[in-house]
Amino acid sequence: MRDGGRLAAAIEVLEDIEARHKPARLALKAWGDSARYAGSKDRAFVSGLVLDVLRKRRSLGWRMGADTPRATALGVLRFGWGWPLERIAEAAGEAPHGIGALTEAEIAALTAPRPLDDAPAAVAGDYPDWAEAALARVFGDDRAGEGAALSERAPVDLRANRLKTDPERAAKALAPLRAEPAGLLPDAFRIPAPAATERTGAVETIPAFGKGWFEVQDLGSQLAAAVAGEVKGRQVLDFCSGGGGKTLALAAAMGATGQLYAHDSDARRMADVIPRATRAGVRNLQVRSPVEAEPLKGLEGKMDVVFVDAPCTGAGTWRRHPDAKWRLTPDQFQRRQAEQDAVLDQAAPYVKTGGRLIYVTCSIFAEENEDRVAAFLDRHPQFAARPVTLEPVLHRVTSQGYLRLTPRTAATDGFFAAILERTA
Repeated sequence: MRDGGRLAAAIEVLEDIEARHKPARLALKAWGDSARYAGSKDRAFVSGLVLDVLRKRRSLGWRMGADTPRATALGVLRFGWGWPLERIAEAAGEAPHGIGALTEAEIAALTAPRPLDDAPAAVAGDYPDWAEAALARVFGDDRAGEGAALSERAPVDLRANRLKTDPERAAKALAPLRAEPAGLLPDAFRIPAPAATERTGAVETIPAFGKGWFEVQDLGSQLAAAVAGEVKGRQVLDFCSGGGGKTLALAAAMGATGQLYAHDSDARRMADVIPRATRAGVRNLQVRSPVEAEPLKGLEGKMDVVFVDAPCTGAGTWRRHPDAKWRLTPDQFQRRQAEQDAVLDQAAPYVKTGGRLIYVTCSIFAEENEDRVAAFLDRHPQFAARPVTLEPVLHRVTSQGYLRLTPRTAATDGFFAAILERTA
């Protein structure tokens, strides 16, 4: 495909997303299924352009003077990818697959775009208007900058698995992918975000991956798991294990000692836990599936650590799932908070006296974080908040003692973590 056809395809996908409120992943798959002629570079181009538009749809629309898929796609080519006007004009006017010659208004906007200096924070930060009050509450005058950081492309982070290797050997195995130490944690590595039209090297193709030497896991997620503290020899329950990312991080920290339990309310989300644990060499794991009548029977009041990676809006992962911020609604925002209260109440009985309940979300909203902790402590006076003392991120601990990470302040996905100790 030539540039004109690729541009037209990206706009077609964006229009499909807009008209059908379809997740970007599904819209891109539908286009790919119908475009068998498209090669891997064509697919990378179309996917990269679509996702970059979704990341910065509002600021692009402001600069272009129009927020249509056509206008914002052209804006990405000029302001994001640095294409000269001549190349954009050539691609647009390509026959027979181009999108049609640039208009005078488009040429003017691409040449002298409207500056963002006087744009509202929600436009400059590329987030929905309804989220303005919630983000202002957390970030104040920095909310536009925080939103802009959540609109950039994300790197690929990996965690070396201490059950199978060490950071030195992992670094050598990851060298072909240009992975470097990510900082903050010795086991964390980072592959820089690729150019929009390129794909990150396939981690799964490295032989060491098949051996279980490392896992793909954002540094923020690794840090959130580390908030659990010393877990060697302990009884640990991952209450919302999902696919097992943090389960495996906890297992590595336990070093094949103690007992680790994985549970989730949805058995389908747990489908990958056992295969991933087997590949990672985890031997102290019990999977407690909800398909059992009483999956957690016998664990009440016996856990040293109950880890709750709660269901949330996922606002901290908008770099990776940019369409999610436009599909999220105030009603969904409220429902998530009710779900978080429920899951905390369900997890609390398994914590023994002196044990810790670790509450984690990949959200940046106080309504899902501090407010949920405060509400939980009101309902459960036998628990008390304890400050996060994880040395590498002490400068990211809030005045209340909670951990808050964002792309702007920590170069990670957005995460929140709180330690709640059972005192009676």
